[in-house]
Amino acid sequence: MGLDLTTDSTGALPQMTTVTTHAGWDERLHAIMPFGSSTASKSPKYLPEEPEVIVRGDGCRVWDDQGREFIDYRNSLGPITLGYRFPAVDDAIRAQLDRGIIFGHPSPLEAEVAERFCELVPGMDQARFVKTGGEAISAAIRIARHHTGRDHIIQIGYNGWLNSLGAGAAALPGQIASAPAGVPKALADLHHPTPWGDLAAVEQVLTAHEGQVAAVVVAADYARMGEGDSYYPQLRELLNRHGTLLVLDEIVTGFRIAVGGVNERFAANADLVVFGKGMANGMPIGVYAGRGEVMKSCGPGQVTISSTFGGELLTLAAAAAAMETYTSHDVVGHLWRQGTTLWEGVNAMFTERGLPLVSLGLPPCPTLRATDDTPGVLDAFNRAAFRHGVSLSPVSYVNFSHTDADITDTLERLGQACDAVAAGL
Repeated sequence: MGLDLTTDSTGALPQMTTVTTHAGWDERLHAIMPFGSSTASKSPKYLPEEPEVIVRGDGCRVWDDQGREFIDYRNSLGPITLGYRFPAVDDAIRAQLDRGIIFGHPSPLEAEVAERFCELVPGMDQARFVKTGGEAISAAIRIARHHTGRDHIIQIGYNGWLNSLGAGAAALPGQIASAPAGVPKALADLHHPTPWGDLAAVEQVLTAHEGQVAAVVVAADYARMGEGDSYYPQLRELLNRHGTLLVLDEIVTGFRIAVGGVNERFAANADLVVFGKGMANGMPIGVYAGRGEVMKSCGPGQVTISSTFGGELLTLAAAAAAMETYTSHDVVGHLWRQGTTLWEGVNAMFTERGLPLVSLGLPPCPTLRATDDTPGVLDAFNRAAFRHGVSLSPVSYVNFSHTDADITDTLERLGQACDAVAAGL
């Protein structure tokens, strides 16, 4: 299916109609790779309304191979914080491309980006780079084990596929696995998933393995993130009593709810942090950083973590430009303002139309939930949103390129989606 987005003589957008098309990309992708994508969460769930593939993006909008335009709130599952083709970032990449992509020695950029990162994220003295969040969390876990001389890890939330190791961990965001496939039991027994916000569950593991827990790795709960004001200080105090490190998984929250993420907004006082998605506006980066005393465990004769492409320069140029944009413009404030307008408006429409749906969490990265057991209502809304030209995901993000006009346009389209769902209940 495709959307006819041609305008009338006044330039106004008419009621959208569907046109029949066929691409076959989804079938082709599933034939050649498991999940139909190298990223499991990118495989479409709501065909034919949802795009099979995206071929172009600009600002806050994307287009599929059928020419359909969508106001985008997936933002590549989070990395696009400034907008597609954001000029400052793209110009920095092009300029670095003329000088070289990667060398056999460090580049000044490697030092400059690490220094700037540590200036922006509270309590961080040293940082290193890899390409993905999962790698970075694995590095942090290994550093924590060496620094403490302990083996056990408590994991809260989804910490990436490399670290979905304990029984009952999230194999993907929101998808709990009773047993971690492909993980030896001896390794799985060292990892203990506990729910976000449940201090008693953390204390139970700490007590059961007294003196053996190296670190608690925490990814924020999107729906309950506002409770962080009390949760993170209490967690920090609990871990101090047990000599256990706090590792914050800031892959989503960093450079989004605050420049310094959860560690800044909730004064969490982490020992190690992991950043990624928001830092380079779509270029592949993972950062693991920490207090100097802890990061000493990562060095010659200590924990060896080394990646040929860690200091790849197109990504670091993008990160430098993105961080400069964050500090010279009120990017985080924009995300909060636009997110508040959008999701308060959406919640109002849910209420007005009697839809058992709600947007929960902080405005820069909320999640949509059903409020009762009405079958299929959330799926119906997501499908209707795609049909009306709005691309949502389980966690939907605004970016710096979402203007007031884009938010107004989105609310109009989602109003039509709500009407369609309400009519079908």
